Amino acid sequence: MLPTTSKPRSSSSTSSSSSSRPNPTWLPYLRRIIKWQQMDIEYTFWQMLHLCTSPKVVYQHTKYHKQTKNQWARDDPAFVVICSLLMTVATLAYCAAYDHSTAHAFFVFFSVLLFHFLLTGVFLATFCWFLTNSYLREEAPNSYVVEQRVEWMYAFDVHCNSFFPLFVLLYVIHYFLSPLLVAHGFIPVLLSNLLFMVGASYYHYLNFLGYDVLPFLERTTFFLYPIGVVIVLSPILILSGFNPSRYFMNMYFSRQI
Repeated sequence: MLPTTSKPRSSSSTSSSSSSRPNPTWLPYLRRIIKWQQMDIEYTFWQMLHLCTSPKVVYQHTKYHKQTKNQWARDDPAFVVICSLLMTVATLAYCAAYDHSTAHAFFVFFSVLLFHFLLTGVFLATFCWFLTNSYLREEAPNSYVVEQRVEWMYAFDVHCNSFFPLFVLLYVIHYFLSPLLVAHGFIPVLLSNLLFMVGASYYHYLNFLGYDVLPFLERTTFFLYPIGVVIVLSPILILSGFNPSRYFMNMYFSRQI
């Protein structure tokens, strides 16, 4: 009988198997942006609703997506498209209410859409992608385990998921409460700071959930630390009389409040 010994896989075979795994690419993703009929709009609205009510359910479905598509990131741009459209509507509503100049309104619209959502999202996703892959990944116990890394597009998905409830609080609800929030007095200062505190804290909580669901990451509680900073900073801002609503409205719109 011949001996039944087997040689361990070399590092090259391990890396080749890792590189052979399908990775999300920008090209098919961008192609689908202009093909509305290929987007799953119903599922996107389901995600948006549950991100505000039960976000853990959304990330449970992310696990199913990994099992079926072999990638953590979405391959459907519907979430980004719909979120951009909702931001467009909200920004135009603010401009109609608080801006006198049409040219300045266009400037506010493009700056909010590009800076608040897309460019800030790219920066934060890149930072979290680098942080998780460089410092928070678990060490592989042996050479037989295929190395796993956080996909950049998944990091951007986490930002988009975290941003949507923040958008609901600080763009939509804030818009309807803005006549009260921009008034003078202690109550507007208190309510404005509380609204911003809840929005920022919930953003970082969802950020934590997004990375905590990845089984190859450790010490993901790092993403909860900014919540402590926000909670400590908020009473200081309230006692100092700082009103974030008045500050941002005066910074962006031509009608001084």
